[in-house]
Amino acid sequence: MSDASTASGASTQSPRKVSVLFVCLGNICRSTMAEGVFRSLTKDPASPYHDVIDEVDSCGTGGYHIGESPDDRTMETLRKHGVTDYQHGARQICKDDFNRFDYIFAMDDSNLENLRRFQQRWKTKNAKAEVKMFGEFSGTSNRAEVVEDPYYYGRDAFEKAYEQCRGFSANFLRDTFPDIKADSS
Repeated sequence: MSDASTASGASTQSPRKVSVLFVCLGNICRSTMAEGVFRSLTKDPASPYHDVIDEVDSCGTGGYHIGESPDDRTMETLRKHGVTDYQHGARQICKDDFNRFDYIFAMDDSNLENLRRFQQRWKTKNAKAEVKMFGEFSGTSNRAEVVEDPYYYGRDAFEKAYEQCRGFSANFLRDTFPDIKADSS
């Protein structure tokens, strides 16, 4: 962490950078949607969060689509909302992810259960990553909201996933970095 001096001579510390991994089943719909949205909110140099977010990535618990691009409907939804520079090749979760990332966010209960199994199998329970449901940042209930898999549904399901990912991302950033003032749009 770096220290900066204020005009009054007081020292302020910059928040530490955090890294985030989004996880769904196949890494072509929900987790890629979340990654694209999160990047759009944090990676632009004009973003108030630009200097506090390190690595952002996504993966799947299954290896069904390794190397494939995100689902066309995911990309179409992202483009519709101005996210035009996102690219990704699907990959499966690996042991190193649990030490590489500060936060690993599952899209649903099944993803979370699979991540816990991987943690047990790979003996990564004491790793750096905090593994939880992304929907814990819904801001609407005591129970984590699920980001439903839109794969077998129409474009409305992809739009709903986008809206959830945008809201959850904004809530996570606000909760994690309460001293950073951001536009709430």
